[in-house]
Amino acid sequence: MLLEVEGLCVNYGHIEAIRDITFSVEEGSVVTLIGANGAGKTTTMKMLTAYLSPTAGRAEVAGYDVLEQSLEARARIGYLPE
Repeated sequence: MLLEVEGLCVNYGHIEAIRDITFSVEEGSVVTLIGANGAGKTTTMKMLTAYLSPTAGRAEVAGYDVLEQSLEARARIGYLPE
């Protein structure tokens, strides 16, 4: 699996910004995050690219944990915001 996300959550104080995101992406897939402004697309991408730590859950890129092995994970993902 190229990308594996399980139970990602992020809170800003008492505000629950992202709640329990779970999905996986197979190698060779093209994926798009679609949603209204404020839906959490950018926050999710920040967690997947190790720029923001989740409150709970885990994410792996090519088998590398984005928190514990962030350099290896980031070396395998391209992200161009906006």
